[in-house]
Amino acid sequence: MLPLLRTVVEIPEFENKITYSSRLVFMGSCFSEEIGHKLEHYLFDIDLNPFGILYNPASVAQSLGILLDKRLFDQKDIFQRGQLWLSFYHHSRFSSTSPDELVNMINQRIEESHQQLRKANFLFITFGTVWVYMLNETGQVVSNCHKLPQKLFTRRMLPVDEIVEMYSDLLQRIFEFNPDLEIVFTISPVRHWKDGAVGNQYSKATLIVAVQQLVEKFSQVKYFPSYEIVMDELRDYRFYADDMLHIGSQGVEYIWLRFSQAFFDKTTEKAITEVDRILKAMQHRPQNKDTDEYRKFLSSTIERIMILRKYHPYIKIDHVLQYFLNEQKKYGYAD
Repeated sequence: MLPLLRTVVEIPEFENKITYSSRLVFMGSCFSEEIGHKLEHYLFDIDLNPFGILYNPASVAQSLGILLDKRLFDQKDIFQRGQLWLSFYHHSRFSSTSPDELVNMINQRIEESHQQLRKANFLFITFGTVWVYMLNETGQVVSNCHKLPQKLFTRRMLPVDEIVEMYSDLLQRIFEFNPDLEIVFTISPVRHWKDGAVGNQYSKATLIVAVQQLVEKFSQVKYFPSYEIVMDELRDYRFYADDMLHIGSQGVEYIWLRFSQAFFDKTTEKAITEVDRILKAMQHRPQNKDTDEYRKFLSSTIERIMILRKYHPYIKIDHVLQYFLNEQKKYGYAD
C-alpha cells in the first residue's frame, strides 16, 4: 500500500444532508461565495450573500438582524460617492447612479431573503477576519469602506467574548424565527496579509475559538473545517491564486469535493451529475444543426430533463428545458 502523503482533516458527520428540496442561505466571506456559486450552478435553491461579500462577524450579524426584522431602506440609509450611490451595509456590488434604483434593489433583496431565511433548512456563515471598521460619524460597523478616506473610520479587533455574546443573542432570535434551521459556520482560508503573518493567524484563531464556543452552546450549530482543509490538506501554493492569498480554482474544486462528501447523499450526488451533463449539453455547438444527429440530441436531452424533473421536482431546471424546446422549434424539429 502506498503511504498517505498528506494529513486528512476529519470532517464530523452531518446528520442532516442537503438535497434539491433544501432551501439554503449563504452569507459572509469567500467560502460562501465560492461554494455558493457552485450550488447556484447546479441549480440548488440558494440565496447567496444578499448584502454582498461580508468579512467580519459584526457585519454578518448586522445583516442578519436586518433580514430578521425585514427592515427596509430609504435614501437616508445610502450615500453618494462621485456618481455612484452606495450603502455602508452592503458590498459595492450594490451600487447605482440612481438613489431610487439602489434603494429598490436593496429592498427587493431584503424582502426575498427574509422569506428565504424563514423557510431555509441551512444557513452557512463564513467569517474572514476579526477586524472591523466603524464610521466615526455614527459608530456604525461598516460592511465596506468603499475606498473612502481612512480618517473617516476607526479600526478595531473583535475579541472572542464579544463575538460569542453577539451571536448568542442573534442565534436565539434566528431559531425563534426559524426553529428548523441548521447553522453551519466556516472560517475563510483566504489570508488577510496586510496585518502580517502573525496578525492573520491571530485573527483566524480568534474566529475559530469564538465559533467553537457557539458550536458547544447550540445543538443546531455546526462547523465545517474549510480553513483547516486548506491549511493541512492543501499545503502547497499551487492551490492558490496568483496573489498567493486567495484560493485558486484547483483548491476550490477540492474544497467542493470535501463539502460534497459531507453534505450530499448518493441520491443527490447522482442528481448533480445528471444536472451537470444537461448543463454541458447546453454548450453543445454542432457544425450543422440541420441534421438527424442534432434532432436526436435535442430529443434525448429533453427526455433526460423530464426524467430528472420526475424524480427531483424541486430542481429549478425549467429554463434549461425551455432552451432545448426553443431549439427544437427554431429548427422545425418539434411536433
